[in-house]
Amino acid sequence: EVQVVESGGGSAEAGGSLGLSCAVSGEIASGVCMGWFRQILGKEREGLAAIYTTGSSRPWYADSVKGRFIVSRGDTVNTVYMQMNNLKPEDTAKYYCATNKGYGCYSQSWHYASSYDYWGQGTQVTVAS
Repeated sequence: EVQVVESGGGSAEAGGSLGLSCAVSGEIASGVCMGWFRQILGKEREGLAAIYTTGSSRPWYADSVKGRFIVSRGDTVNTVYMQMNNLKPEDTAKYYCATNKGYGCYSQSWHYASSYDYWGQGTQVTVAS
């Protein structure tokens, strides 16, 4: 069984910062693709960023967060962080971390929810104007 657990989030003022963490455990390889998504109620899940948990490859970012959100690898196996800076009210959403069964992530598909098999429970981020 594979478990994906997000932590962090919460509330911030516009222009502020928040951080999210994600840890994957269970029967999964030590180097996997992990993606960050967010979802507003009633809308489709939006891919924000993705990164491999090992190696030195650069993350991918969606245009909506490029230059404001920074994804990095954690100090322990299969953990990643997402630092969210210069937050905007439109960043208010539930944020999810996800991974897949080890077939990696690719520039043309990392942002699709269908590229991932395992999802965390999500954590709420609320940005006040």
